[in-house]
Amino acid sequence: MQVHQHPLVGAALGTGRAITSYRFGPHDGDASPKVYIQASLHADELPGMVVAWYLKQRFAELEAAAKLKAQVVLVPVANPAGLNQHWFGTQMGRFEMRSGQDFNRRFPAFGAELALSLRQRLTDDASRNAQVIRAALREHLAGLTAATELESQRIALMRLACDANLVIDLHCDWEAVAHLYTTPDAWPGIEPLARYLGSEAQLLAEVSGGEPFDEACTAAWRYLRGAFGERFPIPMGAQSVTLELRGVRDVSHDMAARDAQAIVDYLTHIGMISGDAPEPPPLRHPATPLAGCEYVQAPISGVILHRRDIGERIRAGDVIADVLDPLDDRVVPLVAQTDGVLYARHWTRFATAGMLVARIAGENAARHGELLVP
Repeated sequence: MQVHQHPLVGAALGTGRAITSYRFGPHDGDASPKVYIQASLHADELPGMVVAWYLKQRFAELEAAAKLKAQVVLVPVANPAGLNQHWFGTQMGRFEMRSGQDFNRRFPAFGAELALSLRQRLTDDASRNAQVIRAALREHLAGLTAATELESQRIALMRLACDANLVIDLHCDWEAVAHLYTTPDAWPGIEPLARYLGSEAQLLAEVSGGEPFDEACTAAWRYLRGAFGERFPIPMGAQSVTLELRGVRDVSHDMAARDAQAIVDYLTHIGMISGDAPEPPPLRHPATPLAGCEYVQAPISGVILHRRDIGERIRAGDVIADVLDPLDDRVVPLVAQTDGVLYARHWTRFATAGMLVARIAGENAARHGELLVP
Protein backbone atom coordinates (compact mmCIF):
# COMPACT_ATOMS: atom_id res chain seq x y z
CA MET A 1 0.00 0.00 0.00
CA GLN A 2 1.26 3.44 -0.94
CA VAL A 3 -0.05 6.55 0.81
CA HIS A 4 -0.05 9.88 -1.02
CA GLN A 5 -0.97 13.41 0.03
CA HIS A 6 -2.49 15.82 -2.48
CA PRO A 7 -2.34 19.38 -1.09
CA LEU A 8 -5.19 21.79 -1.79
CA VAL A 9 -5.06 25.54 -2.21
CA GLY A 10 -5.42 27.06 1.26
CA ALA A 11 -8.57 29.10 1.70
CA ALA A 12 -6.76 31.25 4.27
CA LEU A 13 -3.32 31.42 5.83
CA GLY A 14 -2.61 28.43 8.05
CA THR A 15 -5.65 26.42 6.89
CA GLY A 16 -4.13 24.25 4.17
CA ARG A 17 -5.66 20.80 3.70
CA ALA A 18 -4.82 17.73 1.63
CA ILE A 19 -6.61 14.74 0.14
CA THR A 20 -5.14 11.38 1.16
CA SER A 21 -5.13 8.53 -1.35
CA TYR A 22 -4.16 4.88 -0.92
CA ARG A 23 -2.78 2.86 -3.84
CA PHE A 24 -2.80 -0.91 -4.10
CA GLY A 25 -1.96 -3.52 -6.70
CA PRO A 26 0.28 -3.54 -9.77
CA HIS A 27 2.46 -0.56 -10.65
CA ASP A 28 2.65 -1.06 -14.40
CA GLY A 29 1.02 2.03 -15.86
CA ASP A 30 -1.80 1.28 -18.27
CA ALA A 31 -0.87 -2.40 -18.55
CA SER A 32 -3.31 -3.27 -15.75
CA PRO A 33 -6.83 -1.87 -15.41
CA LYS A 34 -7.46 0.75 -12.77
CA VAL A 35 -10.25 1.06 -10.22
CA TYR A 36 -10.90 4.36 -8.42
CA ILE A 37 -13.11 4.47 -5.31
CA GLN A 38 -13.90 7.55 -3.24
CA ALA A 39 -16.20 8.32 -0.33
CA SER A 40 -17.91 11.29 1.31
CA LEU A 41 -17.62 13.85 -1.47
CA HIS A 42 -20.66 15.20 0.33
CA ALA A 43 -18.81 15.34 3.62
CA ASP A 44 -21.89 14.75 5.80
CA GLU A 45 -22.53 11.39 4.08
CA LEU A 46 -20.60 9.00 6.29
CA PRO A 47 -21.63 5.42 5.37
CA GLY A 48 -19.19 5.40 2.46
CA MET A 49 -16.34 6.61 4.64
CA VAL A 50 -16.73 3.53 6.85
CA VAL A 51 -17.05 1.25 3.81
CA ALA A 52 -13.84 2.75 2.42
CA TRP A 53 -12.06 1.98 5.71
CA TYR A 54 -13.15 -1.65 5.47
CA LEU A 55 -12.04 -1.72 1.82
CA LYS A 56 -8.63 -0.37 2.79
CA GLN A 57 -8.08 -3.37 5.07
CA ARG A 58 -9.32 -5.81 2.42
CA PHE A 59 -7.23 -4.34 -0.39
CA ALA A 60 -4.11 -4.45 1.79
CA GLU A 61 -4.75 -8.14 2.47
CA LEU A 62 -5.44 -8.87 -1.20
CA GLU A 63 -2.31 -6.99 -2.27
CA ALA A 64 -0.19 -8.96 0.20
CA ALA A 65 -1.65 -12.18 -1.21
CA ALA A 66 -0.92 -11.01 -4.81
CA LYS A 67 -4.62 -11.26 -5.69
CA LEU A 68 -5.15 -7.74 -7.01
CA LYS A 69 -5.21 -7.82 -10.80
CA ALA A 70 -6.04 -4.13 -11.07
CA GLN A 71 -4.51 -0.97 -9.72
CA VAL A 72 -6.80 0.37 -6.99
CA VAL A 73 -6.84 3.97 -5.79
CA LEU A 74 -8.93 4.59 -2.68
CA VAL A 75 -9.88 7.98 -1.21
CA PRO A 76 -11.85 7.53 2.04
CA VAL A 77 -12.24 11.30 2.64
CA ALA A 78 -12.85 13.02 -0.69
CA ASN A 79 -13.87 16.37 0.80
CA PRO A 80 -11.63 17.56 3.65
CA ALA A 81 -12.86 21.11 3.09
CA GLY A 82 -16.50 20.15 3.67
CA LEU A 83 -15.66 17.84 6.55
CA ASN A 84 -14.69 20.92 8.59
CA GLN A 85 -18.18 22.47 8.31
CA HIS A 86 -19.85 22.24 11.72
CA TRP A 87 -22.41 24.80 12.87
CA PHE A 88 -23.48 24.70 16.52
CA GLY A 89 -23.13 20.94 16.68
CA THR A 90 -24.66 20.20 13.27
CA GLN A 91 -22.47 18.77 10.52
CA MET A 92 -22.88 20.35 7.10
CA GLY A 93 -20.61 19.40 4.19
CA ARG A 94 -22.75 19.47 1.04
CA PHE A 95 -22.20 23.05 -0.14
CA GLU A 96 -19.10 25.22 -0.10
CA MET A 97 -19.77 28.17 2.19
CA ARG A 98 -18.04 30.85 0.13
CA SER A 99 -19.72 30.12 -3.20
CA GLY A 100 -22.78 28.09 -2.20
CA GLN A 101 -21.79 25.49 -4.80
CA ASP A 102 -22.55 21.80 -4.32
CA PHE A 103 -19.30 19.91 -3.78
CA ASN A 104 -20.52 17.26 -6.27
CA ARG A 105 -21.24 19.59 -9.16
CA ARG A 106 -19.33 21.61 -11.77
CA PHE A 107 -16.50 19.16 -12.27
CA PRO A 108 -14.45 20.14 -15.32
CA ALA A 109 -15.47 18.89 -18.76
CA PHE A 110 -12.85 19.11 -21.49
CA GLY A 111 -13.83 16.71 -24.25
CA ALA A 112 -13.72 19.42 -26.92
CA GLU A 113 -10.19 20.47 -25.94
CA LEU A 114 -9.00 16.86 -26.01
CA ALA A 115 -10.56 16.34 -29.43
CA LEU A 116 -8.45 19.16 -30.87
CA SER A 117 -5.24 17.70 -29.45
CA LEU A 118 -6.03 14.09 -30.41
CA ARG A 119 -7.36 14.34 -33.95
CA GLN A 120 -3.91 13.71 -35.46
CA ARG A 121 -2.94 10.99 -32.96
CA LEU A 122 -5.76 8.45 -33.20
CA THR A 123 -5.47 5.32 -35.36
CA ASP A 124 -7.44 2.22 -36.33
CA ASP A 125 -6.19 0.44 -33.18
CA ALA A 126 -8.84 0.77 -30.43
CA SER A 127 -6.50 -0.40 -27.67
CA ARG A 128 -3.82 2.09 -28.65
CA ASN A 129 -6.41 4.86 -28.89
CA ALA A 130 -7.49 4.14 -25.32
CA GLN A 131 -3.87 4.47 -24.13
CA VAL A 132 -3.45 7.74 -26.04
CA ILE A 133 -6.66 9.14 -24.56
CA ARG A 134 -5.69 8.19 -21.01
CA ALA A 135 -2.31 9.87 -21.43
CA ALA A 136 -4.02 12.97 -22.82
CA LEU A 137 -6.42 13.06 -19.87
CA ARG A 138 -3.53 12.92 -17.41
CA GLU A 139 -1.59 15.57 -19.33
CA HIS A 140 -4.55 17.94 -19.55
CA LEU A 141 -5.38 17.70 -15.84
CA ALA A 142 -1.72 18.05 -14.85
CA GLY A 143 -1.70 21.40 -16.63
CA LEU A 144 -4.72 22.85 -14.82
CA THR A 145 -4.26 25.39 -12.05
CA ALA A 146 -6.72 26.40 -9.35
CA ALA A 147 -7.37 29.73 -7.67
CA THR A 148 -9.55 28.41 -4.84
CA GLU A 149 -9.68 25.47 -2.47
CA LEU A 150 -12.87 24.20 -4.12
CA GLU A 151 -11.34 24.28 -7.60
CA SER A 152 -8.18 22.55 -6.39
CA GLN A 153 -10.22 19.82 -4.69
CA ARG A 154 -12.14 19.14 -7.91
CA ILE A 155 -8.95 19.02 -9.96
CA ALA A 156 -7.15 16.79 -7.42
CA LEU A 157 -9.99 14.24 -7.46
CA MET A 158 -10.17 14.27 -11.26
CA ARG A 159 -6.41 13.72 -11.52
CA LEU A 160 -6.74 10.63 -9.33
CA ALA A 161 -9.68 9.21 -11.30
CA CYS A 162 -9.21 10.41 -14.89
CA ASP A 163 -7.47 7.30 -16.23
CA ALA A 164 -9.52 4.71 -14.32
CA ASN A 165 -11.45 1.96 -16.09
CA LEU A 166 -13.99 1.88 -13.26
CA VAL A 167 -15.02 4.72 -10.93
CA ILE A 168 -17.14 4.05 -7.83
CA ASP A 169 -18.35 7.14 -5.94
CA LEU A 170 -19.80 6.32 -2.50
CA HIS A 171 -22.66 8.52 -1.27
CA CYS A 172 -25.87 8.21 0.74
CA ASP A 173 -29.25 9.96 0.85
CA TRP A 174 -31.35 11.44 3.69
CA GLU A 175 -33.37 8.29 4.48
CA ALA A 176 -33.18 5.69 1.74
CA VAL A 177 -32.78 2.14 0.60
CA ALA A 178 -29.59 1.29 -1.27
CA HIS A 179 -29.73 2.61 -4.83
CA LEU A 180 -27.38 3.74 -7.59
CA TYR A 181 -26.91 6.10 -10.51
CA THR A 182 -25.13 5.18 -13.74
CA THR A 183 -25.48 5.51 -17.51
CA PRO A 184 -27.41 3.24 -19.89
CA ASP A 185 -24.16 2.25 -21.63
CA ALA A 186 -22.49 1.32 -18.33
CA TRP A 187 -25.49 -0.49 -16.88
CA PRO A 188 -24.77 -3.98 -18.26
CA GLY A 189 -21.34 -3.91 -16.63
CA ILE A 190 -22.59 -2.36 -13.39
CA GLU A 191 -25.64 -4.61 -13.02
CA PRO A 192 -23.80 -7.35 -11.03
CA LEU A 193 -22.73 -4.69 -8.52
CA ALA A 194 -26.38 -3.73 -8.04
CA ARG A 195 -27.13 -7.39 -7.34
CA TYR A 196 -24.32 -7.85 -4.81
CA LEU A 197 -25.23 -4.60 -3.07
CA GLY A 198 -28.95 -5.34 -2.94
CA SER A 199 -29.75 -2.06 -4.68
CA GLU A 200 -33.47 -1.29 -4.73
CA ALA A 201 -33.41 1.35 -7.50
CA GLN A 202 -31.10 1.61 -10.51
CA LEU A 203 -31.41 5.09 -12.01
CA LEU A 204 -30.04 5.56 -15.52
CA ALA A 205 -29.26 8.76 -17.40
CA GLU A 206 -26.74 9.61 -20.09
CA VAL A 207 -26.50 13.15 -18.70
CA SER A 208 -28.21 14.08 -15.44
CA GLY A 209 -27.10 17.72 -15.42
CA GLY A 210 -24.85 19.78 -13.18
CA GLU A 211 -21.58 17.95 -14.02
CA PRO A 212 -21.39 15.59 -11.02
CA PHE A 213 -18.15 13.72 -10.41
CA ASP A 214 -19.20 10.32 -11.78
CA GLU A 215 -20.32 11.76 -15.12
CA ALA A 216 -17.24 13.99 -15.38
CA CYS A 217 -15.09 10.85 -15.27
CA THR A 218 -16.73 9.50 -18.42
CA ALA A 219 -17.70 12.72 -20.23
CA ALA A 220 -14.49 13.00 -22.25
CA TRP A 221 -14.80 9.41 -23.50
CA ARG A 222 -18.40 10.03 -24.52
CA TYR A 223 -17.49 13.27 -26.32
CA LEU A 224 -14.58 11.69 -28.20
CA ARG A 225 -16.72 8.73 -29.29
CA GLY A 226 -19.26 11.18 -30.66
CA ALA A 227 -16.63 13.29 -32.37
CA PHE A 228 -14.48 10.52 -33.85
CA GLY A 229 -16.53 7.34 -33.59
CA GLU A 230 -17.16 7.11 -37.34
CA ARG A 231 -13.46 7.58 -38.17
CA PHE A 232 -11.59 5.85 -35.33
CA PRO A 233 -12.50 2.99 -32.99
CA ILE A 234 -12.76 4.47 -29.50
CA PRO A 235 -13.87 2.21 -26.64
CA MET A 236 -15.90 3.53 -23.74
CA GLY A 237 -12.76 3.49 -21.67
CA ALA A 238 -14.37 4.25 -18.32
CA GLN A 239 -17.47 3.18 -16.46
CA SER A 240 -18.69 5.13 -13.46
CA VAL A 241 -21.35 4.58 -10.84
CA THR A 242 -22.58 6.47 -7.80
CA LEU A 243 -23.64 4.13 -4.99
CA GLU A 244 -26.12 5.57 -2.51
CA LEU A 245 -25.52 3.54 0.66
CA ARG A 246 -28.96 4.06 2.23
CA GLY A 247 -29.39 7.07 4.58
CA VAL A 248 -27.18 9.40 6.60
CA ARG A 249 -27.88 7.53 9.84
CA ASP A 250 -27.16 4.09 8.38
CA VAL A 251 -23.65 3.97 9.77
CA SER A 252 -22.60 0.71 11.42
CA HIS A 253 -19.92 -1.95 11.34
CA ASP A 254 -22.35 -4.57 10.05
CA MET A 255 -23.69 -2.55 7.12
CA ALA A 256 -20.26 -1.22 6.15
CA ALA A 257 -18.72 -4.70 6.22
CA ARG A 258 -21.52 -6.07 4.03
CA ASP A 259 -21.21 -3.23 1.54
CA ALA A 260 -17.43 -3.59 1.36
CA GLN A 261 -17.83 -7.32 0.75
CA ALA A 262 -20.33 -6.59 -2.03
CA ILE A 263 -17.77 -4.37 -3.74
CA VAL A 264 -15.00 -6.96 -3.32
CA ASP A 265 -17.31 -9.67 -4.69
CA TYR A 266 -18.12 -7.48 -7.68
CA LEU A 267 -14.45 -6.70 -8.41
CA THR A 268 -13.74 -10.42 -8.20
CA HIS A 269 -16.68 -11.16 -10.49
CA ILE A 270 -15.32 -8.82 -13.20
CA GLY A 271 -11.74 -10.06 -12.88
CA MET A 272 -10.14 -7.16 -11.02
CA ILE A 273 -9.42 -9.52 -8.11
CA SER A 274 -8.33 -13.12 -8.65
CA GLY A 275 -10.52 -15.86 -7.22
CA ASP A 276 -14.09 -17.07 -7.44
CA ALA A 277 -16.93 -14.70 -6.60
CA PRO A 278 -20.29 -15.95 -5.33
CA GLU A 279 -23.14 -15.97 -7.80
CA PRO A 280 -24.79 -12.53 -7.85
CA PRO A 281 -28.21 -12.66 -6.16
CA PRO A 282 -31.31 -11.70 -8.16
CA LEU A 283 -31.76 -8.04 -9.05
CA ARG A 284 -34.32 -6.58 -6.66
CA HIS A 285 -35.84 -4.13 -9.13
CA PRO A 286 -35.09 -3.47 -12.81
CA ALA A 287 -33.28 -0.36 -13.96
CA THR A 288 -35.44 2.70 -14.65
CA PRO A 289 -34.69 6.09 -16.24
CA LEU A 290 -33.66 8.87 -13.89
CA ALA A 291 -36.06 10.99 -15.93
CA GLY A 292 -38.85 8.73 -14.67
CA CYS A 293 -38.32 9.66 -11.02
CA GLU A 294 -41.15 11.52 -9.34
CA TYR A 295 -40.00 14.16 -6.88
CA VAL A 296 -42.80 14.64 -4.35
CA GLN A 297 -42.89 18.13 -2.87
CA ALA A 298 -44.88 19.65 -0.01
CA PRO A 299 -47.44 22.21 -1.28
CA ILE A 300 -47.66 23.80 2.17
CA SER A 301 -45.52 24.08 5.27
CA GLY A 302 -46.19 21.76 8.18
CA VAL A 303 -45.31 18.55 9.97
CA ILE A 304 -44.63 15.55 7.71
CA LEU A 305 -46.48 12.40 8.71
CA HIS A 306 -45.31 9.49 6.58
CA ARG A 307 -47.81 6.82 5.56
CA ARG A 308 -45.52 4.61 3.45
CA ASP A 309 -41.99 3.43 4.20
CA ILE A 310 -38.88 3.60 2.06
CA GLY A 311 -38.46 0.54 -0.12
CA GLU A 312 -42.21 0.07 -0.62
CA ARG A 313 -43.73 -0.36 -4.04
CA ILE A 314 -46.06 2.58 -4.69
CA ARG A 315 -49.00 2.92 -7.06
CA ALA A 316 -50.20 6.16 -8.65
CA GLY A 317 -52.86 7.56 -6.38
CA ASP A 318 -51.34 6.24 -3.15
CA VAL A 319 -50.99 8.72 -0.30
CA ILE A 320 -47.37 8.44 0.81
CA ALA A 321 -47.49 11.12 3.53
CA ASP A 322 -49.57 13.96 5.00
CA VAL A 323 -48.47 17.49 5.78
CA LEU A 324 -50.17 18.83 8.91
CA ASP A 325 -50.75 22.54 9.50
CA PRO A 326 -51.91 22.67 13.13
CA LEU A 327 -52.78 26.38 12.96
CA ASP A 328 -55.31 26.15 10.12
CA ASP A 329 -56.29 22.54 10.90
CA ARG A 330 -55.24 21.41 7.45
CA VAL A 331 -54.01 17.92 6.60
CA VAL A 332 -52.76 17.88 3.01
CA PRO A 333 -52.07 14.44 1.50
CA LEU A 334 -49.02 13.90 -0.69
CA VAL A 335 -50.29 11.69 -3.52
CA ALA A 336 -48.00 9.70 -5.79
CA GLN A 337 -48.50 10.37 -9.48
CA THR A 338 -46.50 7.38 -10.72
CA ASP A 339 -45.96 3.71 -10.00
CA GLY A 340 -42.55 2.83 -8.63
CA VAL A 341 -40.28 2.26 -5.66
CA LEU A 342 -40.24 4.83 -2.86
CA TYR A 343 -36.46 4.84 -2.62
CA ALA A 344 -35.66 8.00 -0.65
CA ARG A 345 -37.23 10.66 1.55
CA HIS A 346 -36.12 13.67 3.56
CA TRP A 347 -34.92 12.98 7.09
CA THR A 348 -36.59 16.06 8.56
CA ARG A 349 -40.19 15.89 9.71
CA PHE A 350 -41.02 19.57 9.13
CA ALA A 351 -41.62 20.83 5.61
CA THR A 352 -41.28 24.32 4.28
CA ALA A 353 -43.58 25.16 1.37
CA GLY A 354 -42.28 23.52 -1.81
CA MET A 355 -39.74 21.32 -0.03
CA LEU A 356 -38.75 18.00 -1.59
CA VAL A 357 -40.18 15.28 0.66
CA ALA A 358 -39.71 11.97 -1.19
CA ARG A 359 -38.55 10.39 -4.45
CA ILE A 360 -40.15 7.53 -6.35
CA ALA A 361 -38.35 5.57 -9.09
CA GLY A 362 -40.88 5.36 -11.91
CA GLU A 363 -40.56 3.51 -15.20
CA ASN A 364 -41.60 6.17 -17.71
CA ALA A 365 -39.33 9.09 -18.56
CA ALA A 366 -41.29 12.28 -18.02
CA ARG A 367 -38.74 14.86 -16.87
CA HIS A 368 -36.18 16.91 -18.77
CA GLY A 369 -33.22 19.15 -18.05
CA GLU A 370 -31.57 18.98 -14.62
CA LEU A 371 -32.62 15.50 -13.54
CA LEU A 372 -31.02 15.53 -10.08
CA VAL A 373 -33.21 18.38 -8.83
CA PRO A 374 -37.02 18.79 -8.70
